Amino acid sequence: MPNAKLCERFRGFYPVVIDIETSGFDPKLNAILEIAAITLKMTPDGWLEPDQSLQFNVNPFDGAILEPAALTFNGIDPSNPLRAAVDERQALDEIFKMIRTGIKDSGCTRAVIVAHNAHFDHSFLMAAAERSEIKRNPFHPFATFDTASLSGLMFGQTVLAKACQMAQITFDHKQAHSALYDTQKTAILFCKIVNRLKSLGGWPLVAIEIDEDLETKSDNTQQIEEQ
Repeated sequence: MPNAKLCERFRGFYPVVIDIETSGFDPKLNAILEIAAITLKMTPDGWLEPDQSLQFNVNPFDGAILEPAALTFNGIDPSNPLRAAVDERQALDEIFKMIRTGIKDSGCTRAVIVAHNAHFDHSFLMAAAERSEIKRNPFHPFATFDTASLSGLMFGQTVLAKACQMAQITFDHKQAHSALYDTQKTAILFCKIVNRLKSLGGWPLVAIEIDEDLETKSDNTQQIEEQ
C-alpha cells in the first residue's frame, strides 16, 4: 500500500493517545494531576507508529477534591514542589497546539482520543477544557478509540499490563500509573492492534461485489418471512 495516508485510515480522524492521572473519579470535582499525549503517524507503506509526545504535571484547580485513596493509588503528591507542575489551562494549550499542527500536516479534520478505558480520560479532558474556557478543542466531543475494548477483541485481555503481555510489549509495573509511561504503552498497543489487522489482510478494505439477483432473492425471502 504505497503512499498511505493517515487521514484515509480513520475517516479523517487524527488519533491522539492520552493518559490522565487524577485525584478521583469525578471529572467535575476531582483534579487532573498528570496528563500525557502522543500523536501517531503513518509510514508510506501504511504502518502506524508513535510520533510526538508531551507530558505535564498539573496543579489541581481551585476547589478540587483530592481523594486520599486516589493519591495512594497513583503515588502522586500534588504539593511536592519538585513536580514543576503547571496549571491545566497551560497544559491543555500546549497539547492542543501540538495536535492542531498534526491535524493540519496530516490532512485530517479532527482529533480523536485513543486511551485505555477511554471514557474516563475523555470525560476529564472535556471537563478541563470547559473549565479552562478553551474555545478551540480539537477533539471529537464523544467519539473515542478504547484500547481496553480493542485489546479484549484482539488479545482476550482488557487490563493494560496483561494486554501488553499478550501483544509481546514489555511492561514495567513499577512505572505504571505514570501518565507518560501508560501513554507510551497504550500508543504501542494501539499501533500493534491496527498493524496486526493490516498484516492479516483486514486493511485496506476490499470492496465486496454482491450479485444483484442474489440480493433480490434475499430481499424477497425476508419480505415473505415478515408476512
